[in-house]
Amino acid sequence: MGNLPATRVTPNLPFHVSGVDFAGPFFITDRKGRGCKITKCYLSLFICFATKALHLEVASDLTTDIFILCLRRFISRRGKPLKLYCDNGKNFVGANNEITNFFKFNSESISGFAADEGIQFKFSPPYSPHFGGLWEAGVKSAKYHATRILGDKHLTFEELSTLFAQIEAILNSRPLTPLSSDPNDLNPLTPAHFLIGRPLTSLPTENLLDINLNRLDRYRCLEKLRQHFWERWRKEYLSELQQRHKWQVNQQAFKEGDLAIIKEANLPPLKWRMARIHKLYPGSDGIVRVADVYTKNGIVRRAVHNLCPLTNSSTTGAPQNPEDFEGGGRMLNLERVQE
Repeated sequence: MGNLPATRVTPNLPFHVSGVDFAGPFFITDRKGRGCKITKCYLSLFICFATKALHLEVASDLTTDIFILCLRRFISRRGKPLKLYCDNGKNFVGANNEITNFFKFNSESISGFAADEGIQFKFSPPYSPHFGGLWEAGVKSAKYHATRILGDKHLTFEELSTLFAQIEAILNSRPLTPLSSDPNDLNPLTPAHFLIGRPLTSLPTENLLDINLNRLDRYRCLEKLRQHFWERWRKEYLSELQQRHKWQVNQQAFKEGDLAIIKEANLPPLKWRMARIHKLYPGSDGIVRVADVYTKNGIVRRAVHNLCPLTNSSTTGAPQNPEDFEGGGRMLNLERVQE
């Protein structure tokens, strides 16, 4: 495993380099009381690469104009980022179709707006959701418990915006590292220190967790949802702080001209395409993470995570031309591989 990208470890201003992602849908009502109409809304999440701080915005729908409004609100409150990373539309395997189509069909218009504002908009390679592990972790932290505490309850747009603002404060209060080496100092460094210079503290309220929702008014019901989120997240966050050992040996053996199989999540293994490595794209640390490959239908770009190299492909007499692939580049002949 290579080192973290430079944007993740270089000291910088908060949100100077950020990632953005969508989550949802969440269901809201257009007003309080009976006869209200239920509509969808989505969560737009921005995360700082350097400080791990989060910024949450509620989007009323998935259109380019609404996303640009979310981006303008983010810039007004956090400052204009230099680079903004985002998932490719093809990375949303199993995600909501509307989110997939939004990124798939609006990438050019979003990139054009970002270019006019002097923002470098960078998309991950196709079918490589692990390239956005940082914002995917942020989506998990915000959405996993939010969907469970909401259940079948429908809030208004203002109430849901308030709830996610409070969730943002909770997530930005998570500990990153000790604030000092003094053993008597028990205060951790949090993302909030980079945003406001001190920890975020909420207003003192009574404990509502043991009170039935039917006995609470709308305001106190919203406060109970916040307390419920904090209770669940506090218990489960500590269990995730496990030490994970990185790989110490570089096991990549890709070379230009090697034969490989493209893993495709929506196809059975027998229909995975064969391809030949055309060009490798090493990072600043020399580790290759993206490659262009020849297929029957032309050159495509994939992450090496989705490529399976064939052992000693350069000496097995494998075809040098993708036109020679059996099955027209779409069907893998296992007998030929075994030879």
